[in-house]
Amino acid sequence: MAKTAQQPVLVIMGVSGSGKSTVAGVLAGRLGWDLAEGDDLHPEANVAKMQAGQPLSDEDRWPWLETIAAWIRSHTDSGTPAIITCSALKKRYRDVLRGEGVVFVFLQGSKDKISDRLASRHGHFMPPSLLESQFDALEEPTEDESYISLCVSASPAEEAQEVIERLGLIAADAAERNAL
Repeated sequence: MAKTAQQPVLVIMGVSGSGKSTVAGVLAGRLGWDLAEGDDLHPEANVAKMQAGQPLSDEDRWPWLETIAAWIRSHTDSGTPAIITCSALKKRYRDVLRGEGVVFVFLQGSKDKISDRLASRHGHFMPPSLLESQFDALEEPTEDESYISLCVSASPAEEAQEVIERLGLIAADAAERNAL
């Protein structure tokens, strides 16, 4: 059988509390792809600033975005499908991340729905008080970007399945069978 077409690197994006980490984890499990949590790549100074309830500036974000972009490039250059989470709120941030084989998955929801989710979340450095600044900074993807949008009204498993179906992705075991 013929080898399958190169599968993408997915950037799961949206405001804090939209479900990026959960959906990314479900997708990585189903697809058998590499997974990185973009928040884990923040410099310590960024984490401290957010823990103190201070929104990040563009200057704070650039080194973090470059680190994420390097992770993405290492995967696209090697042809390895992967998933990474990143808020990617502004178009100029996504411009740093995008490239051949990169698809943004925009998880969108109302401020009230996301606020409810944040209120019940524990153990994350991003306080709910910064949600307003996230929505203020958000620039939704445009037609010139490679993306799909999902409303965060379904379960994470259903959202992950929708991503798989809409992008025509192939689960790890199916990809291995097709490569034989």
